[in-house]
Parts: sequence; C-alpha cells; structure tokens
Amino acid sequence: MHLVREGEEAAAAARAAGRLLMDHFGTIEQKDVDRKGAADFVTFVDKSSERLIIERLGAAFPDHRFYAEESSRSEAGGWRWIIDPLDGTTNYIHGIPVFSIALALEHEGEILFGLVFDPVHDELFTAEKGHGARCNGEPIGVSLIRDPSLALLATGFPFKQKHNLGRFLASFEEIFLQVSGIRRMGSAALDLCHVACGRYEGFWELGLAPWDVAAASLIITEAGGRISDFRGGDEAIWGGNVVASNGHLHELLLAAARRHLADLMTAE
Repeated sequence: MHLVREGEEAAAAARAAGRLLMDHFGTIEQKDVDRKGAADFVTFVDKSSERLIIERLGAAFPDHRFYAEESSRSEAGGWRWIIDPLDGTTNYIHGIPVFSIALALEHEGEILFGLVFDPVHDELFTAEKGHGARCNGEPIGVSLIRDPSLALLATGFPFKQKHNLGRFLASFEEIFLQVSGIRRMGSAALDLCHVACGRYEGFWELGLAPWDVAAASLIITEAGGRISDFRGGDEAIWGGNVVASNGHLHELLLAAARRHLADLMTAE
C-alpha cells in the first residue's frame, strides 16, 4: 500500500496550519493563554490549527477518525489520525522559534504514515511505512556516530512530572558525562526528527503524549534509527516514556533509563 493521496493531503493541511501559526507568531499576549495543567498551556492558535487540520483531513477522508490534543479523542480502529497542532506551545507563547505540527495516520493501531512540519525553517519531515523517511522530499538517515564522546543528544525536562525531577536528573548526569553535549529545545516531535536526519544521535524524555511521538516514531525507524520505551519495549507512543537513537547509542541511553526511570512506564 502506498499512501500517496494521504501524504499529499496531510502535507497540505500541515502547511496551511503552519501558515496560521506563523501569522500569529510573536503576537500572543497573556490574555490569549489558557492553562490546561501545571506548566501546560494552550492558546487559540493551538485550537485553530487543530480545527483547520481536522476539517481539511475530514473533508478529504470522511471515513477517517481523529485523536487530537485539544479536541477529538476517538477510539482506535480503522483509519485514525493522531494530531498535535502545535508541539512547543510554551516556546510559541514566548516567541521562541522552535515548534512544529505533527500528524500520524494509523490503520487498526499500526502507524503507517508520519509527518512533522517545522514552519519556521520550512522543513517537512515525512515517512511511510516501508518506504523510508524524507525531509522536503529528500531521503534522510540517522547519524553513523558510534563513539559516545562525539554524540550530541536531546532531551526534555519532565514539566508535567516535577516530582520525578531528581530521578530524571540522575539519568541526565549519567548520560551527560559520557557524551559531547545535550540540548533541550522544547518540541519533542522536532527533536525526534533531528535524530532521524542525523543532527542528534539520541533523545530521551518521560511523560510525553501520543501526539508528541506517533508521527516521529515512524520517521525515526524509517530513517534507520530505533525508538523504544525505557525497558527497550514497544510502548513509547502510548506509554509516554521514550528513548530514541541512531541505533548505535541506544543501549547507552537504555542503561541510564533502566537504572533510574524504568518503573515509570506510563505517562502521568
């Protein structure tokens, strides 16, 4: 199965949503921000982006369902889009140009297509199962670096699980002492795509949502990388605790995750 039309419609929807995000970027005021939870924010732009994406994909594929961050949460089964209309909302609110849109298409629970769009840099990352990963139509692949001392990694602080900060920092210290550097940029979907295209050698974070991970998980594997939960299993998307890498450094990251975080197997 080659999902040509699905990919084209998803790209068009993501680019339209990206234009909306850029139109409002730098204009958000405090009155435009609602709090969903501790350090978890949403704006009218998140909601407008999601509505635009669902309307466009719904018109193109009337039998498809949606699992989206701000609205629809349909059950698995058949064709379903998993949508993050703005990954990096806190960055967006503060005028930091690191954010993205993520769309994944699953069929009977299996991710078959993934897309992450960075509207700031006009980079469209895509993957279809069995057909490789691309950025703006060009094939991408993970880094070939094997030496940890040459590796650059990315992570995210557990802002929704601050009670686990000490354990996260223990994993951070163990990993940091073995690698060349670690970055914390604020958009997990983009971090994962940067692993897929070789900019980072690895990434780990706890407490992510399915829409943060679903699209980029396929992009990483189709680019030759590896993604897992903290025990090395396949619960990264729905469990929320993620280790991703170029494959060569996966065991290094897993060792720290298993030692400090492995019992945290579900997002809180």
